[in-house]
Amino acid sequence: MDYEAVMKLALERGFYFPSCEIYADAQAGFWEYGPSGVSLKNKFLELWRRELIRRDGMLEIDGSQIMSKSVFEASGHLGNFADPIIKCIKCNATFRADRTIAELTQIEIPESADLEEFDNVISQNNIKCPKCKGDFDKTKNFNMMFKVGIGPEEEEAYLRPETCQSIFVDFPRLYKTMRGKLPIGIAQVGKSFRNEIAPRQSLLRLREFYQAEIEVFCNPNNLSEVEKFSEIQDVTLRIQTDGDPVSMTCKEAVESGVVPNKLVAYYLGILTEFYEKTGIDITKSRFRKLGDKEKAFYAEVAFDFEVETTIGWLELVACNYRSDYDLTSHATKSKQKFEIMDGDDKVLPHVFEISMGIDRSLYTILEHSLKEDKEHERIVLALKPYLSPVHIGILSLVKKDGLKEKTDEIYLQLKRKCDAFLDHSGAIGRRYRRLDEIGSPFAITVDHQTLEDGTVTIRMRDSMEQKRINISELDSEVIQSIAYP
Repeated sequence: MDYEAVMKLALERGFYFPSCEIYADAQAGFWEYGPSGVSLKNKFLELWRRELIRRDGMLEIDGSQIMSKSVFEASGHLGNFADPIIKCIKCNATFRADRTIAELTQIEIPESADLEEFDNVISQNNIKCPKCKGDFDKTKNFNMMFKVGIGPEEEEAYLRPETCQSIFVDFPRLYKTMRGKLPIGIAQVGKSFRNEIAPRQSLLRLREFYQAEIEVFCNPNNLSEVEKFSEIQDVTLRIQTDGDPVSMTCKEAVESGVVPNKLVAYYLGILTEFYEKTGIDITKSRFRKLGDKEKAFYAEVAFDFEVETTIGWLELVACNYRSDYDLTSHATKSKQKFEIMDGDDKVLPHVFEISMGIDRSLYTILEHSLKEDKEHERIVLALKPYLSPVHIGILSLVKKDGLKEKTDEIYLQLKRKCDAFLDHSGAIGRRYRRLDEIGSPFAITVDHQTLEDGTVTIRMRDSMEQKRINISELDSEVIQSIAYP
């Protein structure tokens, strides 16, 4: 199914919708999750915690969304966190340079390219304003930070453009109080804010968005001494350097030099295993190794985990080896010590980052899971059972003859064990179809036979198979089936 089908599902079934949509002055780039979307997001994050945070023994923090000017002076964001923009001399419309050029000429220029490169391409290809056909002024950089004033004196501060900076500035305290040992991962989930020039396509480019970031602090002298590497050495990675993606195991990727060391390969491996469990078609994914002009200003080595969708390849995770850029920058600015003891060695740790876009990941899961069953004339959201917003629908065949009361009783029995949905109204076929669309893997129907022998009909979403089971078997039949792997 394509983007439009996902958008229709999102709006009609409570996954997500525009913020402040009742007002004409509502700004683009702000979206809200409805009940189905919140449920999916929470289950996705629980899987992330199980498969990455707990598996690797990481720490998780929850930092402030507003941070001081000094943080972003040290991090380089105030000087470097910018997108290239072009402004029409005639109508004053502003566009993002790299995207406008790509859309009008199919010429791809990295957003981090020199400004002169954009100007040259615009001049050579006679690119005009899409709105009025006017000429463009020189390309400029636009800093995407949201500035805020603190207190009556309006002291300068900023909404964070990424969640990781609090991890870096908190590192000395966390390492000491949590009795850290390298390598150690520190994670954070939360909202970040970027003043995007032209946000579009719902969850794919937002001004306020969710990130799940992991910063792995490591000894740069021990990057190939990873005890847990054997766990993932046979996991297959799809890596693109030049040309089409090539499949290779984590072990082969290290031995061939495509991935620089075992530490990076280990985290690419467990990230691949995580996304396989989200239901994304992993054969449509790749780790794209970024060139020098594409990498973030702080990255020595960078891989983007991208997944193919009907609107192109989407970057879901940025994997960056940031070396000691961040800790050195904050140590210099703050005059605090960031070196720690690793055994007998005094070390300034290096950092490997796994920066995940949650909103884009959820969109991709929805698109890869949404199916059209033409044979049975239905739309099915074939989510993994543990990610489904509703685990089980509990339906009464009719509301009379005591069936409503029995259905309510079963709902009370299950609603604290899983996400259950109680539905008494409408034709049973239409109720099944609604549950199929929000991804509910099971539906049970209470009918007159239930009152006679204590059995219900359970229906499977994907196969549409129906069978009768005893009410006492619901726990083993349903609860175990929706457990995380």
